[in-house]
Amino acid sequence: MKISPILLVSLVLLSGCSTSYQSNGLTGGYSETQLDENVFKVAFNGNGYTGREQVADFTLLRSAELTMQSGYKYFVIVDAKSYTSNSTYTTPKTATTNVNANTYGTANVYGNNATYNENTYGTVTTKVSGGQTYNISKPSSSNTIVCFKEKPITGFSYNAEFIFKNISTKYDISE
Repeated sequence: MKISPILLVSLVLLSGCSTSYQSNGLTGGYSETQLDENVFKVAFNGNGYTGREQVADFTLLRSAELTMQSGYKYFVIVDAKSYTSNSTYTTPKTATTNVNANTYGTANVYGNNATYNENTYGTVTTKVSGGQTYNISKPSSSNTIVCFKEKPITGFSYNAEFIFKNISTKYDISE
């Protein structure tokens, strides 16, 4: 499969940065599924430039944002998962040969066979580049949350507005 130069440049430009806080797209982002009236599964997928801490923070940020958008003030994480997909990419090898030579010779053809006698003198230089292998780790995280209008009396809960403000400030995300 041959990749067009325009597509290759676009992919390099898009993949050169960590995943921003955005809805899931080509470079990753958040997604959610509503499981009940006040229950959501929230996920965030990073790219190869996104750290695990940022992915966990963005999953928590989306959980807080979704809680407020749904008319609630607090949420409890009832299930949390994080994982990383690993892959490698090896750049192609290229060889460039520079020949500085004087060559002369004779060729003799007999039917389908040919012999060539050659006299060569000079220098030949070959430079091989490429072949580097890069390890790519793409972290992901998901939370299953239950949202509440009032702070639950038992257990640990998050204040959605507080979480939203603090993580937004940490990553300089405007509302």
